[in-house]
Amino acid sequence: METLLLLMLLSPLAGAALNGIFGRRFSQASVSAIGCGAAGLSMIFALLSAWTFSHPEPEAGFFQHTYFTWIQSGSFRADFAFYYDRLTLVMTSTVTVVAFLIHLYSRGYMEHEGGYYRFFAYLNLFLFMMLTLVSAGNYPLMFVGWEGVGLCSYLLIGFYFTRKSAADAGKKAFIVTRIGDVGFTLGVALIFWTLGTVDFHDVFERVRSLPLGEGQGALTAICLLLFLGAVGKSAQLPLYVWLPDAMEGPTPVSALIHAATMVTAGVYMVARSNVLYAGAPEALEIVGAIGGATAFFAATIALCQNDLKRMLAYSTIS
Repeated sequence: METLLLLMLLSPLAGAALNGIFGRRFSQASVSAIGCGAAGLSMIFALLSAWTFSHPEPEAGFFQHTYFTWIQSGSFRADFAFYYDRLTLVMTSTVTVVAFLIHLYSRGYMEHEGGYYRFFAYLNLFLFMMLTLVSAGNYPLMFVGWEGVGLCSYLLIGFYFTRKSAADAGKKAFIVTRIGDVGFTLGVALIFWTLGTVDFHDVFERVRSLPLGEGQGALTAICLLLFLGAVGKSAQLPLYVWLPDAMEGPTPVSALIHAATMVTAGVYMVARSNVLYAGAPEALEIVGAIGGATAFFAATIALCQNDLKRMLAYSTIS
């Protein structure tokens, strides 16, 4: 199982490295074969991981594997580790299937565009970062994938960087999502300060073991800070302004960002932290209020749009 997960992650990274370093020397057919092949292998390994996990499913309901210790400083420790449960299964399967289809579509769509190898390198890197985010076993590793997805969105939205509107849209997406990321960073720091660990399993066990009502203020603060990160990444009020402009990128980029990939990262992070939110009902009420307000607000704007791509952007926000 651990080998399948590692191969799922490394396949798109290898594709990004090959096309990024040597792509200028390759033909378009070779570049697309490497890019689509890497995404296809990642999809196969993700589906095999899902099958292996489900037959039979572990008694604990999750699979966790640590490859090595990534950061060790005093009592702070962050491992390069995977945490795999049903939520991870759904996300990795969905992300890899959707990304593979987008890679296939991009072969023909980008055929007459400049920077062909660069585009496929960015797509593969995006897939690698998204899989890192959804399969991470702790908050720091999730944050690496989180920031990596943000970087790739900047590169892809601003792919036509010679056009001022595209370059501005890329910078706007990068800056606005960074505002939310400040909250995510502070939330992770507060998790360690309050619970003494950043590992998902340990965090959830310690929250469950808290006496009823104890530490609720700290949990509420943690959840609100994490939610600020989700607001930026999933384009909720008031940090939704970057997503309509993301349409400046090539159409496959719009599909990648608007489909079951980047904008669902915030949703995934809140779902992954469900044990924390269960202990902070006030934070859940705020999540529901902002989500509901955003859904109505963005859907109303979508009704008034004449441009199809911007209408899709607002419907995605909704």
